[in-house]
Amino acid sequence: MKLLLDEYLSRKLVVHLAELYPESAHVVEFDLLASSDREIWELAKARDFVIVSIDSDF
Repeated sequence: MKLLLDEYLSRKLVVHLAELYPESAHVVEFDLLASSDREIWELAKARDFVIVSIDSDF
């Protein structure tokens, strides 16, 4: 499973999760800071990521 962490989560989490989820990434790696939920969703869908967010209305 590949996780895509949204901008409200620390980028450092990717490092801490690397052993369990080695292909995970943060939205900053794709220049998606301040992007719409739709843009993040499309990237996640295209690259088989599971989105991790604390945003209650994502």
